[in-house]
Amino acid sequence: MDSKERVRRALAHEPVDRVPIGFFAIDFDTVERILGHETYLRAKAKSQIAFWEGRRDEVVQSWREDTIALYRKLDFVDIINVSAMASSVAPPRDYEPERVRRIDANTWEARDGRVWKYSDITADLTVVSEPERAWSEVDFPMDRQPDTPDASAFEVVDAVIAEFGGDRYILGPCGGEAGMVLLGGMERGLLAYALQPHIVARAIAYETRMANLRDPLAIRPGTDGVLWGTDFAATTGPFISPRMFRTFCLPSIRERVAAVKSYGLTVLKHACGNNWKLLDMFVEAGYDAYQSIQASASMDLGQVKARYGGRLALWGGARVESLVSGTSDDVRRDVAKAMQVGAPGSGYIFGTSHSVAVGTKYDNFMAMLDAYHHWAERAAQA
Repeated sequence: MDSKERVRRALAHEPVDRVPIGFFAIDFDTVERILGHETYLRAKAKSQIAFWEGRRDEVVQSWREDTIALYRKLDFVDIINVSAMASSVAPPRDYEPERVRRIDANTWEARDGRVWKYSDITADLTVVSEPERAWSEVDFPMDRQPDTPDASAFEVVDAVIAEFGGDRYILGPCGGEAGMVLLGGMERGLLAYALQPHIVARAIAYETRMANLRDPLAIRPGTDGVLWGTDFAATTGPFISPRMFRTFCLPSIRERVAAVKSYGLTVLKHACGNNWKLLDMFVEAGYDAYQSIQASASMDLGQVKARYGGRLALWGGARVESLVSGTSDDVRRDVAKAMQVGAPGSGYIFGTSHSVAVGTKYDNFMAMLDAYHHWAERAAQA
């Protein structure tokens, strides 16, 4: 049974020869330890700055070559997600870099007033300020057509599919997720659901339509599924009430899932945070799998499997907190618990909550892989 068939069977809750393994992403510092050299792969800030400086080909070459080298070394990993940030779709070869001014060592400003700050903790750039604007329905014209992307934007995706698409399960780009739209960023966007509901509804309808139209432009031959990454919840619960989520977001999600599945693809949902109050809607939406399952947000894998395991495939197991801040023994305990709970009855993929994030201790990463192989072998013999 190759990786592609193994994952297909797990998503369909059918017997597998071993529990599949995959990751939402492996960030650059772990990639560099594995490959033994610097990389732009999943180096989000480093890649973005290089794009601003016009060094697109340098970044894309690294993404392409290092993704292939990484998964040749990790030849047991069943899923390759070639749709995550700083690893996938890139600016086309003839792009015009955005004009951004560097204010100090950690701060950049665009001409429109957006300001980014660099975080030493996540090695990422975060928008910390952007101009306020008044949104109206005219910002979301329902007769607009999407631009056709240049094929060079998919250079990395196509190379990875050509290398691994024959036997690995490839998660690639599509037209977009659309379901939860946040106008003007997180804080303003959430307020808009209460203060400007008609504008939010219009924006979601617009984004859903545009995503549907972009699907045939973005889905690459050889793709098996998509992994959508918008979070819907914090550690204590959903960003908006379940009633509002059902009213505003669920219809779009249903439509987008159906649209992507019409291309023969699966839809897997990455969702950090406490999603208990939304899981019934995850099932209604038609997601094939729920990825992340954040134990530190009260999402216990055993409890989720007991209530939803027959209706959603589950993907997760090792806590990112253990990988970053814990010991190798902590990681091994995470893996043992996850595999003992998740493996029986199929419908389970081993991975991490969120990703193999920046700051992961390399010894912990290797302990996770070693423990996974141990428990996968035991489960296969059971």
